[in-house]
Amino acid sequence: MPAFHASHRHAPAETRVADVDMQAEVQITIVLRPGVPHGPEIYAAGPGMSHAAYARKHSTRAAVMHDVRTFAESFGLHVMHADAGAHVVKLRGTYAQAIAAFQPEGIGIYAGASGKRFVARTGHLALPDNLAAEVVAVMGLDQRPVAKPHFRTASAAATPTSYTPAQVASIYQFPSGLTGAGQTIALIELGGGYQAAQVAAYFSAAGIDRTGTLTSVSVDDTQNAPDGDPNGADGEVQLDIEVAGSVAPAANIVAYFAPNQGSGFHNAISAAANDTTNAPSVMSISWGGPESSYAQQDIDAIDQALAQAVTLGITVCVASGDNGATDGVTTGGDHVDFPASSVNVLGCGGTSLRKGGTEVAWNDGAQGGASGGGYSALFARPSWQTGVTNARRGVPDVAGDADPETGYQVSVDGTPTVIGGTSAVAPLWAGLLALINQSTGSKAGFVNPTLYANTAALTDIVSGTNGGFSAAPGWDPVTGLGSPLGGKVRAALAAGGKKAVLF
Repeated sequence: MPAFHASHRHAPAETRVADVDMQAEVQITIVLRPGVPHGPEIYAAGPGMSHAAYARKHSTRAAVMHDVRTFAESFGLHVMHADAGAHVVKLRGTYAQAIAAFQPEGIGIYAGASGKRFVARTGHLALPDNLAAEVVAVMGLDQRPVAKPHFRTASAAATPTSYTPAQVASIYQFPSGLTGAGQTIALIELGGGYQAAQVAAYFSAAGIDRTGTLTSVSVDDTQNAPDGDPNGADGEVQLDIEVAGSVAPAANIVAYFAPNQGSGFHNAISAAANDTTNAPSVMSISWGGPESSYAQQDIDAIDQALAQAVTLGITVCVASGDNGATDGVTTGGDHVDFPASSVNVLGCGGTSLRKGGTEVAWNDGAQGGASGGGYSALFARPSWQTGVTNARRGVPDVAGDADPETGYQVSVDGTPTVIGGTSAVAPLWAGLLALINQSTGSKAGFVNPTLYANTAALTDIVSGTNGGFSAAPGWDPVTGLGSPLGGKVRAALAAGGKKAVLF
């Protein structure tokens, strides 16, 4: 079978320590192309398509679904789930069966300094001729972590200026009298968890009359599993919940928990986009990694899931990263974080929100963190991104308070703490959009073109750097268009987002 070129994967930096157990079980996700590709019309403002209309227009062709099933079963792989509307076929089998089917050039068990082990493959996968043009990705044989949470705790040596999330919303003039009632915010989480009683205690102590529900959805057998480490993934999960839940106290929050690997990241986003039970209108993602750290097929698959969310009218807010212009890459050059670099999301960068002072770009130095931003190596500048002179997609689009030294008062595993990072900005914007959706009675959908056409709805940040670029008048690759003026953002989206639902 010919090599599937987008699947190429370099060997991990960690040490190979063992062969895989050929009789152990593995789950594979095959991501397929839509029957009708997503076109530029998906970037129009408004509520987007219904799930039924999407399925009728874009579902993967039945013949392709049949060919995938036939191919998989010929190697003894079991089809666990097939969804033409979500463009996925999920398989289960042994490593021996999966390796025979997809022929990875190399595969083994790797371990880093911490001793944590994971399966990773190297080189290409292979596909039969009749599927090569229809497959976007074959995911699951590479289980190395692909993303990190983008939060930072305040330095113990510093005396931080801090705010409750509600105070940040007030400073940014979020519209009053709105609670997010009738809206659902999806949170994508790749580890950690929360205890409902602890989160409820936080809201009570903060004086937040929280009436929205909080539920979790397991993706790929990954559960809500708090590990008691406030500096780990628990900090991300609970920061997301507490910021979004404070800003939009009547909005329902659904956390989608998935394994931290390419297939898990894709499947969590796809699960949220295709969830007709909870029906989120906004999605917040505070996890990511440098574009260069992913296989191309993983980028393609995740980006396709994000495009589907956009088509369905779901606004996706993504943290731009906390490592400045390098995005933590040590081999030189400037890099941006994915999925914040996707043209299908609202990339959210960071500022320092000083009391009584001028809001500036967040930069606490190499160890303290800085707003992620720059230009994508993978995506061209979209037509709606006005004010960007580079030919590449510029990151971020917008910003908000992210400096841990001007951070958010939250509680992690029952312990009060102050947290910053662009992780806080994505749920902050998600909460604002839930309020706006409540006020208009419709999903805002893809908001980027409207925001770029209404820059007066944001406070332009003109001072500070992220180590590679400087904030400046207009859009810049540090803080984007700037921080929100909530009432003006609401007015702009209400005026620019009038579009009938497509049935």
